[in-house]
Amino acid sequence: MKINVAQQLRESVGSVRHVTINETTEPGFAIRGELQLLRTNRSILVSGKFDTTARDVCSRCLDEFGYSLALDIEEEYFMTRDPVSGTPLTPPPESGVFTVDEHNLLDLSEAVRQYTLLAQPMKPICREDCAGLCPQCGRNLNNQTCDCTPIRPDSPWAPLQGLLSGNRQMPDKERG
Repeated sequence: MKINVAQQLRESVGSVRHVTINETTEPGFAIRGELQLLRTNRSILVSGKFDTTARDVCSRCLDEFGYSLALDIEEEYFMTRDPVSGTPLTPPPESGVFTVDEHNLLDLSEAVRQYTLLAQPMKPICREDCAGLCPQCGRNLNNQTCDCTPIRPDSPWAPLQGLLSGNRQMPDKERG
């Protein structure tokens, strides 16, 4: 997703350009959006919105699935060369800044990748009612059922639950 900003770099500070993005990325997902490019005294400020589709693996059933993402982007792309003379400019002292390359191309790919990663959920699930995997046989419970006996975990609250149910037996440690 490269945008040629050579003409805008020669314009005065404050010039605005609107760009429509409608591209397909490597895995075949469409990225659509509207951008505003604002010329500053040392950079191009890119702001706008993207709609895309991301792929992830469900944290419950381990199936791969796709889902829609809406991204709000705002990044500054610094010039590496003076637009009039072509002399190299000193880069900003911050690390990891985005730049306009020597051919006056502004590449949005890395920024979109980073914003996509930040927008993805920490524990993605394919659907709200995902049943997950059987902890004993590993079957996907969304597709088929299994005959496994449910495992009851040992509970540290078992002695107290016994008191509530009317079983007044004390644990061996507390007797006599």
